[in-house]
Amino acid sequence: MTSHAIQAGILGVGSYTPEKVLANKDIEKLVDTNDEWITTRTGIKERRIAGNDQVASDLGIEAGLAALKDAGINAMDVDLIIVATSTPDMHYPSTACIIQDKLGCKKAGAFDLAAACTGFVYAAVVAEQFIKAGTYKNVLVIGTEVYSRVVDWEDRSTCILFGDGAGAAVFGPVAGDKGFKATTLGSEGSGGDMLTLPCSGSRIPFGETESVNARAVVQMQGREVYKFAVRVMEEGTEEVLEKAGLAKDDIDLVVPHQANIRIIEHYAKKMKLPMEKIVANVDKYGNTSAASVPLALDEAYKQGRIKSGDNLLLLGFGAGLTWGAAVIKWA
Repeated sequence: MTSHAIQAGILGVGSYTPEKVLANKDIEKLVDTNDEWITTRTGIKERRIAGNDQVASDLGIEAGLAALKDAGINAMDVDLIIVATSTPDMHYPSTACIIQDKLGCKKAGAFDLAAACTGFVYAAVVAEQFIKAGTYKNVLVIGTEVYSRVVDWEDRSTCILFGDGAGAAVFGPVAGDKGFKATTLGSEGSGGDMLTLPCSGSRIPFGETESVNARAVVQMQGREVYKFAVRVMEEGTEEVLEKAGLAKDDIDLVVPHQANIRIIEHYAKKMKLPMEKIVANVDKYGNTSAASVPLALDEAYKQGRIKSGDNLLLLGFGAGLTWGAAVIKWA
């Protein structure tokens, strides 16, 4: 078969969030802030926090199992696992390999992908290419994060934003005109210092210094990231719609990265889209980085907001700087 003969789409979705809820009123006890301040500026009311015995692979396994069940396939049917995460269990083995073993996907290759909050969209595009090429049939893509371990709980500008969670999707061949219609990926490395996790790599190894600038915690230039996000969401949408040959009115549901409700609302206003067409659950989970798009996708699916034949727009943006968009017709 030629690559044009195989169309890739979503076969199943799943998600998982830890039981512990950290509400804004709880954060008031940690830093100088309050519920009104957080809600007004971010739209976040609460976020989930992983248990002391939970790591990224644990969350990812649960989301992966749910996605496999929804797709109606078993572990031995999986050909490849891609895990998008910026909070892996460790540098190596990869979190994907840990998940591959624990899920029992004995025939699957596995690797991690690092594109921060854009990670799931990047990984979905990679999965599509493997399927279209005929290299693999069933690809399990998981976004999983435990950001509670890498935020500075004394820094109110960042600790209020992030939460833990995982989302997953099984990608595989679909029939007819369903599946991916167009994709676009972008990067802007010149802005990389706007959002960093500086310590833990070869530049600043663990234990080398205790200076605050080198600590293994998220550091962000909030205003600059906000400007970047609203710009690339609009540009990415226009580019991917042009590639797909669609107008914005042809999109039934937008599933964006959940970073800040003001970013989502600004996007809706600029694109002249009703909020009813956009998934927004940042109020319940905060920013779960690579997990946010698949988590929002699964929630929308469970709520009955997605039906066969709907055109979905997945949008991601984050550290790198990176961004990505994909139009997918739901199977």
